[in-house]
Amino acid sequence: MSERGWDGRLRTSSAQALYLHVPFCARKCAYCDFASWETRAQDPLMAAYAHALSVQIDEAEGLGLLQEADTAYVGGGTPSLLGEGLPPLVSRVAALGASEITCEANPDSLTDSLLEGLARAGATRLSVGVQSLEDAELVELGRLHDAACAKERVSAAVASGLDVSCDLMCATPGQTDASWGRTLGQAAALGVGHVSVYPLMIEEGTALDRRYAHDPCAWNSDEVQAARMQQAQVLLEGYGYRRYEVASYAMPGKACRHNKAYWTGRPYLGLGTQASSMLTLKGYLRLRGLARQLPEPPRGMARVRLTMTSERGRLAQAPSLADQPFSLEFLSEAQAAAEDLMLGARLVEGLDLGLLGHAREALPTGALDACLEGLLVDGLLSERDGRLAPTESGWLLGNELYERLWDLAPGKVASVDCGA
Repeated sequence: MSERGWDGRLRTSSAQALYLHVPFCARKCAYCDFASWETRAQDPLMAAYAHALSVQIDEAEGLGLLQEADTAYVGGGTPSLLGEGLPPLVSRVAALGASEITCEANPDSLTDSLLEGLARAGATRLSVGVQSLEDAELVELGRLHDAACAKERVSAAVASGLDVSCDLMCATPGQTDASWGRTLGQAAALGVGHVSVYPLMIEEGTALDRRYAHDPCAWNSDEVQAARMQQAQVLLEGYGYRRYEVASYAMPGKACRHNKAYWTGRPYLGLGTQASSMLTLKGYLRLRGLARQLPEPPRGMARVRLTMTSERGRLAQAPSLADQPFSLEFLSEAQAAAEDLMLGARLVEGLDLGLLGHAREALPTGALDACLEGLLVDGLLSERDGRLAPTESGWLLGNELYERLWDLAPGKVASVDCGA
């Protein structure tokens, strides 16, 4: 980073991580409320959209917004649905000098030729949306692949030499302790270096929400979610993985640095429809040098959160950052410190000492220490290796832990929408 210390994360003018959003899927999953749309194979919109992302990368690089970007993540949606259109996009990202480049993929669209193309283009990691290795559970979730396809494609990805992560989902319809244990064991046996584990969230308006509208969904209760997350921890750690974040497990040296950037206050730039960014004030002013539709920041702001709200077709036709609508939130230095505390509490390593020192200066006198003392007394944090880290109760009552840290933020976050 160009400036030292935690407060340097609020002073740099470049993003340190890049996210690209690919909003296309072969079929919408039953639980999905992400910005993604069913798209037929070879739809020309996908190629036009991928080109638009390259245009936005060019513009951001020209503004100096990517000179410190060391990690990149191509997510969705289903980036692998781009097929042979994905490696050129990855190659453009690799030209920035990023040392970690992750692409999301689904088993049904992860071909051998795509694996070869991604490796040649400079990708270093694949995150494969497996979700389950039980056929009946996959049907309930609306996934296109079956367990055999997932295992074969993940094995091929591991054999390609790329670092591979499996995304798995718990507390789903039809899942039992036994079936969840089988999925975890089979995923580990495939040789992946990283596993992400998420409880299913039944989001309003999804097919799953409609299907179970009049069902109490006991299989998705808070208690079941907690039990399955604990089961995952016990089993995955038994297989040699180590938890480094509330939902993430990795073999030594295989933690995702891009994901850690989100939890450690590092500015990032998101490109594509509904992509989110977190920029410093300096970074925001650089972006505003081209995107003049962005408003003047309020006085005293240190961080800006942006979401590019363009519709995918419009973005493909008019890709320039100067032509995109955004929604924005402006955070003061004290609000940014509270946010970093909240996000840092997701990490097993606990709250960074530099962050605690910075937060004591940024927040009202005595507020941080009073909050931390309360969290220690309530058993949500404990002191470990000189750091304050979440306890098991802190993991299971994460929302309470995060809310109490965020409540340190003084005042109301300023928000605004702007058109192109």
